[in-house]
Amino acid sequence: MHHDLSHFKDLVDRLFDGVYFIDRDRRITYWNRAAETITGYTSEEVVGSLCRDDLLIHVDAEGRSLCGSESCPALTVMQRGEEREAEVFVHHKRGHRLPVQTRIVPLRAGDGRVTGAMEIFRDNSALASMRERFSELEHLALIDPLTEIGNRRYLEMHVRSRLDEMERYDWRFGLLFCDIDKFKAVNDTHGHQAGDEVIRMVAQTLAACIRPFDFVGRWGGEEFMAIITRVERWQVLAIAERLRTLVEQAVISSDVDPIRVTISIGATLARHGDTQGGLFDRVDRMLYRSKAEGMNRVSIEE
Repeated sequence: MHHDLSHFKDLVDRLFDGVYFIDRDRRITYWNRAAETITGYTSEEVVGSLCRDDLLIHVDAEGRSLCGSESCPALTVMQRGEEREAEVFVHHKRGHRLPVQTRIVPLRAGDGRVTGAMEIFRDNSALASMRERFSELEHLALIDPLTEIGNRRYLEMHVRSRLDEMERYDWRFGLLFCDIDKFKAVNDTHGHQAGDEVIRMVAQTLAACIRPFDFVGRWGGEEFMAIITRVERWQVLAIAERLRTLVEQAVISSDVDPIRVTISIGATLARHGDTQGGLFDRVDRMLYRSKAEGMNRVSIEE
């Protein structure tokens, strides 16, 4: 039996999907190689810990924690003895939020008793398609080296294209302008290296959690912009709120206190006759309003 198990684990280690096992107490007993790659956590760091120990910090799209609560999908599977699928967001070791598609299956002993669960998960983020997109773009100097997402030139290029499409095909698009709140305090308290980690964490969270056909880039400093394609005003607002919540949930573990930040967002929907400059001015005014009204919020023009 032991030989079969090690052979099985060898097979599971070759999968592209992350796989882990938990027992009835929700203690993680096995963590495959793909799970290490997707989350950044090694098997040594994870095996033996409880899945509710705030290591992976699963949250739903609204930012509600699933692990410590009765709404934990693995708990439901073990109680009911039936499979389920869910899209949840896990915490990557480097701090950012990552959407994963999970399938949880009950594990049974020979007598049919449920002894634990196996969770299979895959990176469901826009990052996967963005990485392909970016490998083509790198030679055009459109990538920000710190965050590995698009730079200002990349954003300006896409806003021009979206304005052109709007005039030709009437495809509306939204613009989100995001700024990390109280960023100077992060640098002053934790140092510039931690400041860079925070910028990277926010960038990766935004990039992972937008839709695959939207665009996000670093405008400069601690500012980011997202281009949300083919949407109405309510959708721009909903996506902005989701991004704001997921950044608020992201965390960098540090030697002293964990580092968390929030973002303020200005949002606008492009209108016929907009110029690039006019659009940027408008979304900048909305960001200023979010800052003035207390930060960690979204403002969109009436």
